[in-house]
Amino acid sequence: MKQPVCVLTIAGSDSGAGAGIQADARTIHALGGYALTAVTAVTAQNTRGVTAWRAVPPAVITAQIKAVLGDFSVAAVKTGLLPGAAAVRAIGRELARHPRLPLVVDPVIGSTSGVKFLPVSGLRALKRELLPRATLVTPNWPEVAALTGVRVRTHEAAESAARLLAKECGCAVLVKGGHAPGKVCRDCLVTPEGRVHWLESPRIKTRNTHGTGCVLSAAIATHLAAGEKLESAVAQAHEFLWRSLRAGRKINWGRGHGPAFAG
Repeated sequence: MKQPVCVLTIAGSDSGAGAGIQADARTIHALGGYALTAVTAVTAQNTRGVTAWRAVPPAVITAQIKAVLGDFSVAAVKTGLLPGAAAVRAIGRELARHPRLPLVVDPVIGSTSGVKFLPVSGLRALKRELLPRATLVTPNWPEVAALTGVRVRTHEAAESAARLLAKECGCAVLVKGGHAPGKVCRDCLVTPEGRVHWLESPRIKTRNTHGTGCVLSAAIATHLAAGEKLESAVAQAHEFLWRSLRAGRKINWGRGHGPAFAG
């Protein structure tokens, strides 16, 4: 059996398995990797939304990360739901001990149903503690607006915000275009050097869009762990997400937004 690459996901647990740790693990395994986990929060949710959640104490998050990095040959790390500034700072301190590990940050601020996980203080900590050492950050339109203060209503504004964040934090930025209208979904990748790459795919008509950001960021991290260059990793992950959405577009998971299937 070929040795799989190990990817550590630091994120929340989703009882409906559409997003978070469950979606990350499903994606990493689908791409031939081995998912290691550090749970940051426990959520009670289904296809219709989040009904309850509780943060894991920062010391317990740190202990999980130490346990994994102290034993496994981890080749990349990704973060998702981070429940507050204290958790962000704790994770930042621990990952600072491993500066060469590729890091993908999915800046989850809140759920689609309106539950907020990361307050303004947490966003400030994210920009200070994690983004400067990240390989890539993957905000959607509302998230990049919150991180930069730029009002994002067009693809041009999305690119401007991505350029600003890349310059400010010194990391690559992938602004996801799922919130934009139209039949084509366009993601904008800006490197720290200012190179811009647009990725396009036909929009899939489906209710099953829960966890798309998790799938994309986990796929990117897995490709980076396998040794792919950033642009290639992003392109392959973009294609993987599109194929996952297409494959699961007609599955009836529940009465709300089902998971973006990554099987």
